[in-house]
Amino acid sequence: MPDFQDVMASLRLDLLGQLLLATLLGGAIGMEREISGKPAGLRTNILICVGATLFTVLSVKLSAGRGDPGRVAAQILTGVGFIGAGTILHARGSVTGLTSAATIWVVSAIGMAVGSGAYVEAIGTTLLVMVVLAGLGFVESSVARRRSYSRFTIHASPSATALEDLEALVRRTGVELTRVESRHENVDLVIEFDLRGPKRLHDQARTAVLHHPGVRSVTTGE
Repeated sequence: MPDFQDVMASLRLDLLGQLLLATLLGGAIGMEREISGKPAGLRTNILICVGATLFTVLSVKLSAGRGDPGRVAAQILTGVGFIGAGTILHARGSVTGLTSAATIWVVSAIGMAVGSGAYVEAIGTTLLVMVVLAGLGFVESSVARRRSYSRFTIHASPSATALEDLEALVRRTGVELTRVESRHENVDLVIEFDLRGPKRLHDQARTAVLHHPGVRSVTTGE
């Protein structure tokens, strides 16, 4: 009959292996996020994956037939949802961080898979996530080549350099400006920009304009 200490040592080694695997899988996804300059990067994804693994292992061991281990798993998802919500930014009509929040959600699921012993599923999911995040760039580039047109109507505080500042801000996003006009309406400086280029650059330009301190509002038309 195996010695109790041998059993405990074996369990600790198993847990250590699971935590190391969680570190590797969370780190692989986190590295891609770090390289892309996203708010939830290497350390965040590693910690989430390791934490989900540890909570899952402990939920199974602590219940030991006396309770429902799924209750702890449910609380993991609740906690991760709170963290994911913190990566989503909503400012003046612009929403960013949805992909980072979804990544955190999937990383927690990978950690739970590792904690429950589903190693093949965890590794396979990590590879799929990497393909989605890093390997589909050529698809995005192909879609981005489809040029679209839009018009920005900007209401801003009048200043001597407002038009030049906003024009330079929009051009820095890489979108092409085909028409620039400005006029005064009451106390506002109204600027109209006609833009041409990939749709994602239009979105980036709108976000940049919205965050300019002198801008009151931005309306767009296709």
